[in-house]
Amino acid sequence: MSRALFIIDVQNDFTEGGALGVDGGGDVARGITRLLAEEPYRYDHVFASRDWHEATGGNGGHFAAAGTVPDFSTTWPEHCVQGTAGAEYHPDLDVTAVDFHLRKGQGAPAYSIFEGTTEDGVPLADLLVLHDVTDIDVVGLATDYCVLASALDAVHQGRRVRVLADLVAGVAPATSTAALERLRDAGAEIVSGPGD
Repeated sequence: MSRALFIIDVQNDFTEGGALGVDGGGDVARGITRLLAEEPYRYDHVFASRDWHEATGGNGGHFAAAGTVPDFSTTWPEHCVQGTAGAEYHPDLDVTAVDFHLRKGQGAPAYSIFEGTTEDGVPLADLLVLHDVTDIDVVGLATDYCVLASALDAVHQGRRVRVLADLVAGVAPATSTAALERLRDAGAEIVSGPGD
């Protein structure tokens, strides 16, 4: 049995000034860095996901078609394109403690970390079984999309899940609150920080 931290999509395009910047994204990056520096032994394994979209092809309809306005529900502006600064981790997120980097969304929409694989193509689910991960804390961006999808998938796989509310930020307050309520109803714990 082991405990893991999931760091969800703390990338330049999802933080202030990015293509889909979330207010408070930079604070989340700095808070996660502090957590890992102050409590380096809290987690047995640290997993970090990144959207890693292709530059061409619309990514399975995820990017709004040229000349159309994205609906910000199923279609989005271009973001987190492989090899661009927007796809990189936020500079205030120290990733030296990350054990596994997962990329998702190559050619298709992908919200959950469970849709990601390592650079070598190993799926997250296989890594969790290999390392007997039973407990997961979830942090990152955005509360109402990728954090929600990732935490729900972890709960549905029978793991004990906590969302650290002080270390997530969402697109909008109303949808972020609704996402946390949905996670609580699904069986996840919503706590302020790791010591709660």
